[in-house]
Amino acid sequence: MRKISFIILSSLFLLPSCSNKNNDFPVEKRYWSIEDYENIVRNLKYNSNPDDLLPSFNDSETKVVIEKLTDEENFRVVLNDKELGISHKNETAQKFFDIWQDLNEIYSPMDKKDMFVYETEYLEIWKFGLELQQEYFKLGNQEIEENSDDSESVKDVLNSNRETMINNSIIYLDVITNEKKFTSNGKKIISETITTVFSKLINENPKADFYNLRKKIDLLNKKITDPSILESLNGLTTLINEVKPKTESTEEVVLEN
Repeated sequence: MRKISFIILSSLFLLPSCSNKNNDFPVEKRYWSIEDYENIVRNLKYNSNPDDLLPSFNDSETKVVIEKLTDEENFRVVLNDKELGISHKNETAQKFFDIWQDLNEIYSPMDKKDMFVYETEYLEIWKFGLELQQEYFKLGNQEIEENSDDSESVKDVLNSNRETMINNSIIYLDVITNEKKFTSNGKKIISETITTVFSKLINENPKADFYNLRKKIDLLNKKITDPSILESLNGLTTLINEVKPKTESTEEVVLEN
């Protein structure tokens, strides 16, 4: 529930002289910085009238705002900059991650039919976060490798971080378990996200333990009925089997049990 304060009053007072919904957003900038995001999140959480609609893809005037909010290039331009130090990039990634959690909450309201009010925006923000966390954990492990020896304890930390990243991604699959909450368009976005983001997760971490992900996919296969989502999930199973030899897959199960 958004906080109501005197700031809302002053915003309402200014409305007659300001009709453009985008005046509070730096839409003219190519990339949005951490500071831009923090200001925007603050504005959406505290300075908006609770009855006002949030920027959305369906509003021709504010569409540009949500497009910028979910533009992954905003964090990639910093995190992939070879001129920046890895510690600085890790700090930036953490700030982006905190911002993503705020945005996820802001766009999560549901209506009286238990459907997402901002379904497309919510799912695109989730995709933004999934992509971000892969970059975040990759940088974190890279920093550990650069500042440590190649001991077994270090390898254990790296593997633990990969497992945390995979488990964080599984939370998305928890969210989409009840497919009745999503429209046909939402299911299409979910299917595409599973195919692109999770395939990348598997391909870039071939040595990771995918037992929990495999188990979640098996459970979803028994519950999900949408053909496109099922196809994407089965594609992940196929990919895991290709990346992980049969003997390794068996070892995963043995280790977990």
